[in-house]
Amino acid sequence: MQNHVVLTACIAEAQPLRFTPAGLPAIELRLEHSSQQQEAGQNRDVKAAMKAVAFGAMAERLAKQSIGSLWRFTGFLATPRNGKHAVLHVQDIQPD
Repeated sequence: MQNHVVLTACIAEAQPLRFTPAGLPAIELRLEHSSQQQEAGQNRDVKAAMKAVAFGAMAERLAKQSIGSLWRFTGFLATPRNGKHAVLHVQDIQPD
């Protein structure tokens, strides 16, 4: 099975860098995406907002990025134990 997401989005919000009980750096983000996509032969304006998290060195790297900066995020989706919506777990970012 595959669970691989690539999303171009800007960092809309970032919580302060925190540390898990095991001492791992962690950060929570809200990402915003806007594009035009083809659907059923028609152009469609698409907007999406999504929660994201990162751990370790990736969390430290994301904590240094500016709000509003645009990136290509790569990772996977998972639903937290107490959550209802999938969250993007960021494994890599590249400038867009």
